[in-house]
Amino acid sequence: METVRTQALTRRFGDLVALDQLTLAVEEGEIFGLVGPDGAGKTTTMRLLTGILEPTSGEAWVDGLHAVRDAEAIKDRIGYMAQRFGLYPDLTVQENIDFYADLYEVPKAGRNERVERLLAFSNLTPFRRRHAGNLSGGMKQKLGLACALIHTPRVLFLDEPTNGVDPVSRRDFWRILYQLQQERVTIFVSTAYLDEAERCNRIGLLHQGRLLACDTVEGVKGLLKGALLEVRCESPRRAAGILRAADLGSVALFGDRIHVLAADADRGRTAVEAALQAEGIPALEIQVIEPTLEDIFTSAIPEVALG
Repeated sequence: METVRTQALTRRFGDLVALDQLTLAVEEGEIFGLVGPDGAGKTTTMRLLTGILEPTSGEAWVDGLHAVRDAEAIKDRIGYMAQRFGLYPDLTVQENIDFYADLYEVPKAGRNERVERLLAFSNLTPFRRRHAGNLSGGMKQKLGLACALIHTPRVLFLDEPTNGVDPVSRRDFWRILYQLQQERVTIFVSTAYLDEAERCNRIGLLHQGRLLACDTVEGVKGLLKGALLEVRCESPRRAAGILRAADLGSVALFGDRIHVLAADADRGRTAVEAALQAEGIPALEIQVIEPTLEDIFTSAIPEVALG
Protein backbone atom coordinates (compact mmCIF):
# COMPACT_ATOMS: atom_id res chain seq x y z
CA MET A 1 0.00 0.00 0.00
CA GLU A 2 1.36 3.42 -0.98
CA THR A 3 1.47 5.81 1.97
CA VAL A 4 3.19 8.72 0.19
CA ARG A 5 2.83 9.44 -3.51
CA THR A 6 3.78 12.38 -5.70
CA GLN A 7 3.02 13.04 -9.33
CA ALA A 8 5.10 15.62 -11.24
CA LEU A 9 5.33 17.67 -8.03
CA THR A 10 6.91 21.05 -8.77
CA ARG A 11 7.62 24.15 -6.72
CA ARG A 12 9.05 27.41 -8.03
CA PHE A 13 10.18 30.46 -6.10
CA GLY A 14 10.23 33.17 -8.75
CA ASP A 15 12.73 32.02 -11.37
CA LEU A 16 14.16 29.33 -9.09
CA VAL A 17 12.83 25.80 -9.62
CA ALA A 18 13.30 24.27 -6.17
CA LEU A 19 11.58 21.00 -7.06
CA ASP A 20 11.13 19.83 -10.63
CA GLN A 21 8.54 17.19 -11.64
CA LEU A 22 9.08 14.89 -8.64
CA THR A 23 7.30 11.55 -9.05
CA LEU A 24 7.78 8.80 -6.46
CA ALA A 25 5.90 6.43 -4.15
CA VAL A 26 6.63 5.23 -0.62
CA GLU A 27 5.12 2.03 0.78
CA GLU A 28 3.55 1.62 4.21
CA GLY A 29 6.10 0.72 6.89
CA GLU A 30 9.04 1.68 4.70
CA ILE A 31 12.02 3.84 5.65
CA PHE A 32 12.51 5.99 2.57
CA GLY A 33 15.53 8.27 2.31
CA LEU A 34 15.61 11.42 0.20
CA VAL A 35 19.33 11.97 -0.33
CA GLY A 36 21.08 15.02 -1.69
CA PRO A 37 23.38 17.97 -0.93
CA ASP A 38 22.27 21.31 0.45
CA GLY A 39 19.98 23.08 -2.01
CA ALA A 40 18.85 19.82 -3.64
CA GLY A 41 15.18 20.42 -2.76
CA LYS A 42 14.83 18.08 0.21
CA THR A 43 13.26 20.58 2.62
CA THR A 44 10.95 21.92 -0.09
CA THR A 45 9.73 18.36 -0.67
CA MET A 46 9.07 17.90 3.04
CA ARG A 47 7.10 21.13 3.26
CA LEU A 48 5.00 20.22 0.24
CA LEU A 49 4.17 16.78 1.61
CA THR A 50 3.24 18.10 5.05
CA GLY A 51 0.94 20.81 3.70
CA ILE A 52 3.11 23.74 4.72
CA LEU A 53 3.71 24.78 1.09
CA GLU A 54 1.46 24.47 -1.91
CA PRO A 55 2.97 23.18 -5.16
CA THR A 56 3.28 25.32 -8.26
CA SER A 57 2.06 22.29 -10.19
CA GLY A 58 1.70 18.55 -9.70
CA GLU A 59 0.06 16.67 -6.85
CA ALA A 60 0.87 14.67 -3.73
CA TRP A 61 -1.00 12.30 -1.43
CA VAL A 62 -0.16 11.26 2.12
CA ASP A 63 -1.97 8.32 3.73
CA GLY A 64 -4.62 8.58 1.04
CA LEU A 65 -5.24 12.31 1.58
CA HIS A 66 -4.50 15.05 -0.93
CA ALA A 67 -1.66 17.29 0.26
CA VAL A 68 -3.50 20.51 -0.70
CA ARG A 69 -7.22 19.78 -0.45
CA ASP A 70 -6.83 17.73 2.76
CA ALA A 71 -3.89 19.61 4.28
CA GLU A 72 -5.52 20.07 7.70
CA ALA A 73 -6.61 16.44 7.93
CA ILE A 74 -3.11 15.27 7.01
CA LYS A 75 -1.62 17.05 10.02
CA ASP A 76 -3.48 14.68 12.36
CA ARG A 77 -1.89 11.66 10.70
CA ILE A 78 1.72 12.77 10.40
CA GLY A 79 4.62 13.75 12.59
CA TYR A 80 7.01 16.34 11.18
CA MET A 81 10.43 17.12 12.56
CA ALA A 82 12.00 20.08 10.78
CA GLN A 83 15.74 20.76 10.69
CA ARG A 84 15.26 23.16 13.58
CA PHE A 85 12.55 21.54 15.61
CA GLY A 86 10.49 23.92 17.72
CA LEU A 87 11.64 22.97 21.20
CA TYR A 88 11.23 25.47 23.99
CA PRO A 89 14.58 25.79 25.79
CA ASP A 90 13.05 27.20 28.97
CA LEU A 91 10.71 24.22 29.33
CA THR A 92 11.81 20.87 30.69
CA VAL A 93 11.78 17.68 28.65
CA GLN A 94 8.48 16.68 30.28
CA GLU A 95 6.95 20.12 29.75
CA ASN A 96 7.88 20.14 26.05
CA ILE A 97 6.20 16.78 25.50
CA ASP A 98 3.13 17.89 27.47
CA PHE A 99 2.93 21.07 25.39
CA TYR A 100 2.91 19.13 22.11
CA ALA A 101 0.37 16.72 23.54
CA ASP A 102 -1.91 19.71 24.16
CA LEU A 103 -1.27 21.06 20.65
CA TYR A 104 -2.28 17.75 19.12
CA GLU A 105 -5.22 17.44 21.53
CA VAL A 106 -4.05 14.07 22.77
CA PRO A 107 -6.81 12.70 25.07
CA LYS A 108 -6.07 12.93 28.78
CA ALA A 109 -7.06 9.31 29.19
CA GLY A 110 -3.94 7.29 28.55
CA ARG A 111 -1.75 10.34 27.99
CA ASN A 112 0.53 9.72 30.97
CA GLU A 113 1.20 6.16 29.84
CA ARG A 114 2.02 7.41 26.34
CA VAL A 115 4.41 10.07 27.68
CA GLU A 116 6.15 7.53 29.89
CA ARG A 117 6.53 5.17 26.94
CA LEU A 118 8.05 7.90 24.77
CA LEU A 119 10.47 8.95 27.50
CA ALA A 120 11.62 5.35 27.93
CA PHE A 121 11.65 4.80 24.17
CA SER A 122 14.02 7.73 23.64
CA ASN A 123 16.08 7.10 26.81
CA LEU A 124 15.04 10.49 28.19
CA THR A 125 13.40 9.33 31.42
CA PRO A 126 16.42 10.33 33.61
CA PHE A 127 16.36 13.81 32.02
CA ARG A 128 12.64 14.57 32.18
CA ARG A 129 13.18 17.56 34.51
CA ARG A 130 16.14 18.99 32.60
CA HIS A 131 15.49 22.14 30.55
CA ALA A 132 15.61 21.49 26.81
CA GLY A 133 18.16 24.26 26.38
CA ASN A 134 20.61 22.28 28.52
CA LEU A 135 20.40 19.06 26.50
CA SER A 136 23.10 17.82 24.15
CA GLY A 137 22.47 17.96 20.40
CA GLY A 138 21.60 14.28 20.23
CA MET A 139 19.23 14.49 23.19
CA LYS A 140 17.48 17.50 21.66
CA GLN A 141 16.88 15.48 18.49
CA LYS A 142 15.45 12.59 20.49
CA LEU A 143 13.19 14.99 22.38
CA GLY A 144 12.08 16.48 19.08
CA LEU A 145 11.24 12.98 17.86
CA ALA A 146 9.28 12.22 21.04
CA CYS A 147 7.25 15.40 20.54
CA ALA A 148 6.56 14.46 16.92
CA LEU A 149 5.34 11.03 18.03
CA ILE A 150 3.08 12.08 20.90
CA HIS A 151 -0.12 11.76 18.82
CA THR A 152 0.92 8.39 17.30
CA PRO A 153 1.29 9.44 13.63
CA ARG A 154 1.02 6.97 10.75
CA VAL A 155 3.69 8.77 8.71
CA LEU A 156 6.80 10.43 10.11
CA PHE A 157 8.65 13.14 8.15
CA LEU A 158 12.19 13.86 9.34
CA ASP A 159 14.18 16.64 7.66
CA GLU A 160 17.91 15.95 8.17
CA PRO A 161 17.25 14.83 11.76
CA THR A 162 20.85 13.99 12.64
CA ASN A 163 22.56 16.99 11.05
CA GLY A 164 25.35 18.06 13.39
CA VAL A 165 24.73 15.19 15.82
CA ASP A 166 27.61 13.05 17.10
CA PRO A 167 28.03 9.50 15.69
CA VAL A 168 26.85 7.72 18.85
CA SER A 169 23.67 9.79 19.03
CA ARG A 170 23.08 9.23 15.33
CA ARG A 171 23.29 5.47 15.90
CA ASP A 172 20.84 5.68 18.81
CA PHE A 173 18.46 7.80 16.73
CA TRP A 174 18.40 5.19 13.97
CA ARG A 175 17.82 2.43 16.50
CA ILE A 176 14.64 4.26 17.50
CA LEU A 177 13.59 4.60 13.85
CA TYR A 178 13.96 0.85 13.34
CA GLN A 179 11.72 0.25 16.36
CA LEU A 180 9.11 2.57 14.86
CA GLN A 181 9.30 0.71 11.56
CA GLN A 182 8.42 -2.52 13.37
CA GLU A 183 5.20 -0.78 14.42
CA ARG A 184 4.40 -0.11 10.72
CA VAL A 185 5.14 3.61 10.91
CA THR A 186 6.15 4.92 7.49
CA ILE A 187 9.30 7.03 7.78
CA PHE A 188 10.28 9.61 5.14
CA VAL A 189 13.70 10.98 6.03
CA SER A 190 15.98 13.41 4.23
CA THR A 191 19.72 13.32 4.71
CA ALA A 192 23.00 14.49 3.25
CA TYR A 193 24.84 11.63 5.00
CA LEU A 194 25.44 8.78 2.59
CA ASP A 195 26.16 6.30 5.38
CA GLU A 196 22.66 7.01 6.70
CA ALA A 197 21.19 6.50 3.25
CA GLU A 198 22.56 2.95 3.39
CA ARG A 199 20.20 2.29 6.32
CA CYS A 200 17.04 3.01 4.31
CA ASN A 201 14.88 0.43 2.55
CA ARG A 202 14.88 2.61 -0.57
CA ILE A 203 16.35 5.95 -1.48
CA GLY A 204 15.78 8.77 -3.94
CA LEU A 205 18.81 10.73 -5.14
CA LEU A 206 17.91 14.40 -5.52
CA HIS A 207 20.01 17.11 -7.16
CA GLN A 208 18.95 20.65 -8.06
CA GLY A 209 15.31 19.69 -7.59
CA ARG A 210 15.39 16.69 -9.91
CA LEU A 211 15.15 13.03 -8.96
CA LEU A 212 18.18 11.24 -10.43
CA ALA A 213 17.33 7.72 -9.27
CA CYS A 214 14.90 5.92 -6.96
CA ASP A 215 15.52 2.34 -5.87
CA THR A 216 17.06 0.19 -3.16
CA VAL A 217 20.61 1.11 -2.25
CA GLU A 218 21.91 -1.89 -4.20
CA GLY A 219 19.68 -1.00 -7.12
CA VAL A 220 21.04 2.54 -7.23
CA LYS A 221 24.62 1.28 -7.05
CA GLY A 222 23.83 -1.00 -9.97
CA LEU A 223 23.13 2.05 -12.12
CA LEU A 224 26.85 2.79 -12.32
CA LYS A 225 28.06 1.43 -15.66
CA GLY A 226 31.64 0.35 -16.18
CA ALA A 227 34.39 -0.69 -13.76
CA LEU A 228 35.33 1.32 -10.69
CA LEU A 229 39.09 1.37 -10.13
CA GLU A 230 40.68 2.33 -6.82
CA VAL A 231 44.16 3.76 -7.34
CA ARG A 232 46.79 4.04 -4.61
CA CYS A 233 49.88 6.09 -5.34
CA GLU A 234 52.16 8.84 -4.05
CA SER A 235 50.87 12.43 -4.25
CA PRO A 236 47.21 11.40 -4.74
CA ARG A 237 45.93 14.95 -5.15
CA ARG A 238 48.37 15.69 -7.97
CA ALA A 239 47.70 12.26 -9.47
CA ALA A 240 43.95 12.89 -9.50
CA GLY A 241 44.55 16.09 -11.45
CA ILE A 242 46.68 14.20 -13.96
CA LEU A 243 44.01 11.54 -14.46
CA ARG A 244 41.30 14.17 -14.92
CA ALA A 245 43.42 15.92 -17.53
CA ALA A 246 43.92 12.59 -19.30
CA ASP A 247 40.14 12.29 -19.65
CA LEU A 248 40.04 8.67 -18.53
CA GLY A 249 36.51 8.91 -17.10
CA SER A 250 35.03 10.14 -13.84
CA VAL A 251 37.81 10.76 -11.29
CA ALA A 252 37.23 11.42 -7.58
CA LEU A 253 39.63 11.74 -4.66
CA PHE A 254 38.76 9.75 -1.50
CA GLY A 255 41.37 10.54 1.14
CA ASP A 256 44.61 8.96 -0.07
CA ARG A 257 42.85 6.86 -2.74
CA ILE A 258 41.60 7.82 -6.20
CA HIS A 259 38.46 6.35 -7.75
CA VAL A 260 38.35 6.16 -11.53
CA LEU A 261 35.25 5.02 -13.40
CA ALA A 262 36.43 3.26 -16.55
CA ALA A 263 34.42 1.68 -19.36
CA ASP A 264 36.60 -1.45 -19.16
CA ALA A 265 38.66 -2.66 -16.19
CA ASP A 266 41.74 -3.90 -18.07
CA ARG A 267 41.98 -1.01 -20.52
CA GLY A 268 41.26 1.44 -17.73
CA ARG A 269 44.04 0.01 -15.54
CA THR A 270 46.52 0.21 -18.41
CA ALA A 271 45.55 3.81 -19.21
CA VAL A 272 45.82 4.90 -15.56
CA GLU A 273 49.26 3.31 -15.16
CA ALA A 274 50.50 4.95 -18.36
CA ALA A 275 49.16 8.42 -17.48
CA LEU A 276 50.74 8.37 -14.02
CA GLN A 277 54.03 6.83 -15.18
CA ALA A 278 54.40 9.58 -17.78
CA GLU A 279 54.33 12.14 -14.98
CA GLY A 280 56.72 10.24 -12.72
CA ILE A 281 54.09 8.93 -10.32
CA PRO A 282 54.06 5.12 -10.35
CA ALA A 283 50.82 3.43 -9.30
CA LEU A 284 51.35 1.39 -6.14
CA GLU A 285 48.07 -0.50 -6.48
CA ILE A 286 45.06 -0.52 -8.79
CA GLN A 287 42.09 -2.73 -7.98
CA VAL A 288 38.46 -3.05 -9.04
CA ILE A 289 36.08 -2.22 -6.17
CA GLU A 290 32.35 -2.15 -5.52
CA PRO A 291 30.86 1.35 -5.86
CA THR A 292 29.50 3.31 -2.91
CA LEU A 293 26.67 5.85 -3.01
CA GLU A 294 29.29 8.57 -3.00
CA ASP A 295 30.76 7.09 -6.17
CA ILE A 296 27.30 7.24 -7.76
CA PHE A 297 26.98 10.92 -6.93
CA THR A 298 30.48 11.94 -7.89
CA SER A 299 30.30 10.11 -11.21
CA ALA A 300 26.99 11.75 -12.13
CA ILE A 301 27.58 15.15 -10.54
CA PRO A 302 31.28 15.87 -9.95
CA GLU A 303 30.64 19.10 -8.05
CA VAL A 304 28.43 17.49 -5.40
CA ALA A 305 29.79 17.49 -1.85
CA LEU A 306 27.85 15.41 0.67
CA GLY A 307 28.31 14.84 4.37
